[in-house]
Amino acid sequence: MNVRRVDALDPGERAALFDRDAGVDAVRDDARDIVGRVRSEGDAALRELSREIDGVEVGNVDVTDRLERATEAIDEETRAAIEDAAANVRAFHERQLPEDWTEDFEGRELGRRFRPLDTVGVYAPGGTAAYPSSVLMGVIPAVVAGVEHVAVATPPAEEINPVTLAAADIAGADAVYQVGGAQAVAALAYGTETITAVQKVVGPGNQWVTAAKAEVRGDVEIDFLAGPSEVLVVADGTADPSLVAADLVAQAEHGETSSVVAVTDDEATAEAVAAAVDDHAAGRDREETVRAALDNDASGVFLARSMPEAVLFAEEYAPEHLSIQADDAEALLDRIPSAGSAFLGSYSPVAAGDYATGTNHVLPTNGKARVTGGLSVDTFLRSTTVQRLSEDSLGDLRDTVTTLANAEGLEAHAHSVDARFDADEATGTSEATDAEGSGE
Repeated sequence: MNVRRVDALDPGERAALFDRDAGVDAVRDDARDIVGRVRSEGDAALRELSREIDGVEVGNVDVTDRLERATEAIDEETRAAIEDAAANVRAFHERQLPEDWTEDFEGRELGRRFRPLDTVGVYAPGGTAAYPSSVLMGVIPAVVAGVEHVAVATPPAEEINPVTLAAADIAGADAVYQVGGAQAVAALAYGTETITAVQKVVGPGNQWVTAAKAEVRGDVEIDFLAGPSEVLVVADGTADPSLVAADLVAQAEHGETSSVVAVTDDEATAEAVAAAVDDHAAGRDREETVRAALDNDASGVFLARSMPEAVLFAEEYAPEHLSIQADDAEALLDRIPSAGSAFLGSYSPVAAGDYATGTNHVLPTNGKARVTGGLSVDTFLRSTTVQRLSEDSLGDLRDTVTTLANAEGLEAHAHSVDARFDADEATGTSEATDAEGSGE
C-alpha cells in the first residue's frame, strides 16, 4: 500500500473514502424481480431460485430438524468455542435489557414499558465463507429480548456447514431455513408455505441481500442497509505498525470491496504500516481477496499533519469498526462519536469483537454510524409510554392543554379535557337547549 497525505486528497479520492455505498443500485432491479417472484410464488420460487442462483436442488426448505444433530457432529473444540462466544454475547446483551418504570411527576403518574417483537428473521451469510458468528450475533439479542419466534435463513448447499447449524442451535433459534440472497429476505418478509412471515429482518449480507431489504422496508422492519466490511485504525507514533497492519489485513479478508484504512500523524508509522500490510497479506489463504480489498479506492494508509486532523478524518469516515492504537485512546474516542464499534489499545483486535468479546458485530457501514448504532437488544423491543392522571393533576394541566389545542384549531381536543370538569359540557347540553327541549 502507498501512503497518501490527508491534505492532498483530491475530490475524487475523498468521494471514494467518504461517500461509500453498499452497491445496491447495480442490482436493485433484479432484486425487486426476485422479491416479486417469492411474494407471488412462495416455496416454488425459492426452489427455482436456489437452482438458478446457488446451483443447489433444495428438498426441504426447513432444516430445523438438523440442528441438534449438527451440534453433536461438530468437533468438541469448535463446539466449546461457539458455546464460549455465545455465553459472552448473551452476557453483554443481557446487560442491555431495560426495565419498565413508573414515576410521579407532580401528581402525574408516567412511565415506560418495553415488550419484545413477536417474530424476527435473522439472515446469516454463506457463499465464499460460513459465518456462524453472525448467527450468534443475530439470534442471541433477539432471544435475550424475549422474541417468541426467531428464524434463521442461510444459503443452501449440498451440505450446509454444520458449524452454522450448531451455532443456530446453541444460540436458541426456533427455525432455520436453507434459503439465501434476496429470496431469503423476501421469504422472511412475506412468508411462504413453509416460512413464517416475520415483523423484522436483520443481519448482514451482500448487495443482493441489502437491495432486497431496501425493497421490503415499509412492509416489514429492517435493521439497516449494510455494505462491505470496514475498519479504520487511528494510530500515533507509539503504535506497533505490524499490529495495525494485521488488523487491516484481517478485515480485508471479508471481501474485495472491504474498506481498510489507517490514519496517523507520524510519517515513520505510516510508512511502516504500509510495508507491514504487504508482509501480512503474503501467503494468506484468501490472499487474492485481501489484496483486492487493499487496492480498492476506499482503502489506504493516510498521513495527517496532526492528530486533530487524523481525528477529523476518522469522524468524517464514520467507520463500522474503529481501532485506536495510540496514547490516551479514551480521550481520542471522545472526539470520534461516529463509529459502530470501538477497539482501544494494541490488545483489542477487531477480530476479538467479531467473534467473542460479547459485543455485536452487526454494525452500520457506509458512514451510517453517524446516525445509528449496531444490532442490540433494543433492535428487538418496542416501547410504550404510560400515563395515569388524577382529577387534580389533569386540572393542573387543563389551561395548558386547552390553550394549546385551541391555538392549533383543535377545539374538540380542548373539549375532551373541559368535559371532565363540566357535567353540562360532558353531555353536550346547555341551559338554553334544556329549556327548548322541555317546551318552556
